[in-house]
Amino acid sequence: MLITDIKRVIEQVRRDKGIDREILIRALEEALKSAARKKFGNRIDIEVQFNEEVGEFEVFQFKEVVEEITDPDIQILFEEGVKLDTECEVGDSLGTKLDATTFGRIAAQSAKQVIIQKMKDAERDSIYAGFIDRKGDITNGIVQRFDRRDIIVNLGQTEGILPYREQIPKETYRRGDRIRAYILDVLYESKGPQVVLSRTHPQFLSILFKTEVPEIHEGIVKIMGASREAGVRAKIAVSSSDPDIDPVGACVGMKGSRVQNVVQELRGEKIDIIPWHLDPARFVCNALAPAEISRVIIDEENRSMEVIVPNESLSIAIGKGGQNVRLASKLTNWHLDVIDEKSYSQTMKEGYDTLIELPGVDSKLADVLYEKGFISAEEISNATAEDLAQIDGIEMEKALTIVESARNYILEKPIKAVSKRDAEAKRMKEGRIDTENENLES
Repeated sequence: MLITDIKRVIEQVRRDKGIDREILIRALEEALKSAARKKFGNRIDIEVQFNEEVGEFEVFQFKEVVEEITDPDIQILFEEGVKLDTECEVGDSLGTKLDATTFGRIAAQSAKQVIIQKMKDAERDSIYAGFIDRKGDITNGIVQRFDRRDIIVNLGQTEGILPYREQIPKETYRRGDRIRAYILDVLYESKGPQVVLSRTHPQFLSILFKTEVPEIHEGIVKIMGASREAGVRAKIAVSSSDPDIDPVGACVGMKGSRVQNVVQELRGEKIDIIPWHLDPARFVCNALAPAEISRVIIDEENRSMEVIVPNESLSIAIGKGGQNVRLASKLTNWHLDVIDEKSYSQTMKEGYDTLIELPGVDSKLADVLYEKGFISAEEISNATAEDLAQIDGIEMEKALTIVESARNYILEKPIKAVSKRDAEAKRMKEGRIDTENENLES
C-alpha cells in the first residue's frame, strides 16, 4: 500500500523530479493529517511524523486527561489514561498511535494528489529558476504552433512566446522551424513560467556579436550601445581596451565573415559598426557616417546637437525616411537636428539681421553679441540683463535697454517670435526627406 511503501516512492520522486526530500515529507505529513481529519472529524488533535527507521508515517491522536469527559473527541478519562501511561495526571495530553492503513482509499488518494501537486510546483519553480537566470541571454527553440500572430516556441523544458511586436517584420516561420531569440522576460504564473522572447531587441544584436566575435567575449572589445529598426538597419558602437586591436575590424572579421553571420541571422538587416568616442560630438559624427560633417553645435542643457553638413551630404546624413539620423540619435542618446550649410547660413544671416534691427544695436555691437552666442533678437529676449552685462563694453543700463528692445521687437513682430532657426530647420528636414524620396524614385 502507498502508506507503507512510502519511503521508496519518496526516493523515486526525488530522483526523477528533483524535488527536495524534506518538502515531500512535510507535504505528505499534511496530507495524512488531512485524511485523518476527514475520517475522524476536524476537532481531533492530530500529529504526523515520518519514522526514518521503518520508513513509515506514524499518526498520533492526542487527548487531554480528565476526570469527567465532556468531549470524547479530545478528552480521555483518567482511568483510561493510566492504562496507557501509569505516570499520567489530570491535565496531561496523551498520544495514541492510529493505524494509518485504516485511512484506506482517502489517505492514499490525498497523498497521491499531494505528490502530483508538489511535482508540478517543483517543476514550475525549477523551470522558472533556470530561465530567470538566463534573462537577457539568447535561447534556441523550435516553432511549435501559432496563437493568432504570436509564435509559440518549444524550449525543451517549457514553452516560450514570441509576440508579434517582437518579431522581425516580413520574417515568416513554419511549424518545426528552428528559431533563435532573446529572452526578454520570464513571468511566474500559476500555469507555469512564461518565457517572453524577442528578435527585435537591440540586445539581441549585441549578444549575436558577442557569440561571433571572440574579442567581445574576452572583454577586449566592448559594445557601447546598439540601435535597431528591426529587419532594415542597425547601428552598433564598439570600443577596444587594446590599442593594437581595431574594434570595428574585429567585428567585421576576415572578409566580413563575422558580421555576415549576424546579418544572415537577422535576415539581411544592414548593420553599421561605429567606433565609439568619449567626445560626444566625435561620436555623433561617427554615428552619422558616411556623411561628411562640417560642424556640430552642442546644447548640453537640452542634450541636443545641431549638425551642419555639406549640401551634397544632406540626404546621406538623414537617410531614407530619416532612418540614419534616427538610429544615430538612439545610439548616441542625443537629439540630433541635421541641416545643410546653405540653410544654416541663411538662418544665421536672418538671426543676425534681427540684431541689427534692434534700436541701439549697430553692426559693431551686433558682431560682439553674435560672437558671444546671442545670434538673434529672440535669443536676447530670452536672456537677462545680467547675461549681457558680462560682455565687455556693455554696462548694465545698456544691457537693460537691449533686452527690453528685443522683447518689444518680438511682441511687435509675432511672425518673427517663432525661432527662425528652428522653423527653418524643421521645414528643411521635412523637405529633405521628400526630396530624397523623389531622388530615389527617379
